[in-house]
Amino acid sequence: MPSVLANAPKPIHKVLIANRGEIAYRILRTAREMGIETVTVYSEADRQAPHVRHADWAFPIGPPPSTASYLRGEHLIRLALEQQCQAIHPGYGFLSEIAAFAKAVEKAGLLLVGPGSRSMETMGNKVTAKQAVSGYNIPLVPGTNHPVSDPNQAAEIAQEIGFPLLIKAAAGGGGKGMRIVTKIEELHEALHLAISEATNAFGDGSVFLEKYIATPRHIEIQLLADDFGNMVYLFERECSIQRRHQKLIEEAPSSCLDTTLRRAMGEAAIRVAQACGYRNAGTVEFLLDNDNRFYFLEMNTRLQVEHPVTECITGLDLVRLQFEITAGLPLPIQQEDLRINGHSIELRICAEDPRNQFLPDLGKLIRFHPPQGPGVRLDSGYEEGMDIPVHYDPLLAKLIVHAPNRLAAIARMKRALDEFELSGPATTLDFGRWVMNQPAFVEGQFDTGFIAKYFRGAESLDTPLPPWESSVEGDPLSPSEQIAVAAIVLQHRYQSQESNTILPTLTKSSDTWHQLWKKI
Repeated sequence: MPSVLANAPKPIHKVLIANRGEIAYRILRTAREMGIETVTVYSEADRQAPHVRHADWAFPIGPPPSTASYLRGEHLIRLALEQQCQAIHPGYGFLSEIAAFAKAVEKAGLLLVGPGSRSMETMGNKVTAKQAVSGYNIPLVPGTNHPVSDPNQAAEIAQEIGFPLLIKAAAGGGGKGMRIVTKIEELHEALHLAISEATNAFGDGSVFLEKYIATPRHIEIQLLADDFGNMVYLFERECSIQRRHQKLIEEAPSSCLDTTLRRAMGEAAIRVAQACGYRNAGTVEFLLDNDNRFYFLEMNTRLQVEHPVTECITGLDLVRLQFEITAGLPLPIQQEDLRINGHSIELRICAEDPRNQFLPDLGKLIRFHPPQGPGVRLDSGYEEGMDIPVHYDPLLAKLIVHAPNRLAAIARMKRALDEFELSGPATTLDFGRWVMNQPAFVEGQFDTGFIAKYFRGAESLDTPLPPWESSVEGDPLSPSEQIAVAAIVLQHRYQSQESNTILPTLTKSSDTWHQLWKKI
């Protein structure tokens, strides 16, 4: 069928997808629904990947290392021109936030499905991002808005900020170039190590200092902006379950935000986007402290890995909207049109061993039978029989569930995990099962220190969770009874908005148990 964007101000008939794995396949699917012809690329390691097989055209771009394949920006642009593409979609990772690549795409007369290079330059560096938003009434974590490299200067600033503090790389993310400093004696070595790591990881050794918030929640706001000044925020995602400052489980909406706080954070995200003249889909990340004060962390100028949970609760296709904005069309929605529909949870299924500090694992996917059924979605770039290459991120798939409320979403995720048949490399599936059964997660009482506080590797995964203990005599509750009681207590908690409510310790012989059970 002809492209639905054939008559747009900037028509898109054909797109080159400059990525691999699940995100390349996910973009391909929406493009096909829109009648846009697809060109995909692959390294020698990805020759049998689904995104290669299902594209209209697929071209090899080099050996497995990303520097010799997926990061060859000039080659990708040349291929897009040769294939008469109008646009390039970079997905996430690789070239998606490289301003120099965005400039090269623009110079070649192609459309980049994403923001302009100026926004990328501003928000791609945490220091320039803080400088850009400083005049837009955005709450910032106390710290410097300029790079710091001199140990003596760093010591003076540290005394002003106070300890503990955080040294952070200006140019990167994922925990690289980051050091927590608890006292002045640690500062010199930590500064040296952070600069060295940032230089090696990002080619930029710039670091800055800020106050360390010990137990925050990581909340991010998805937004969309078009060429006509229209901007909307698509509510929030909770991303606090992390290892090595990298997310493993995301959900939408967050269990800790009420309507007032949600609106305040959404409007702040819009101001961040205005500060850099943003266009297309983007995400503004915040830290939320124990007193419900939030602070700007960074802006991701691309589609996020966890975008499916936002799609589930809003009913929107973010990739479709990316294409429409890029083609010069106005946003088809306004803020007042948007509503939160139910609850969604995503588990990143990574080829990692949770029993061994989440270290990457390799091997062949001997068995790969994903779950199905109501409210279950799987975004994957792998199939049974494929080898897991060592050259890329260990993400195999994303398991996403959607249900009417949070407890129903947890129950659905547990059902889906029980159905998932996967063998070969070690993965995070068992970790996901463990999280869904953790009382702190079920209660919504957790922060970015969740794994450090509760998870003990093999000990946690190989030891069944004990029933909630009782202070009175009687038989302990079965797992299904525990969930039923949790549902009642959490429902009461959400209605009353009391953040300090905890799950009760009950047995079948207790009066409270009988009262609650009659209401189920």
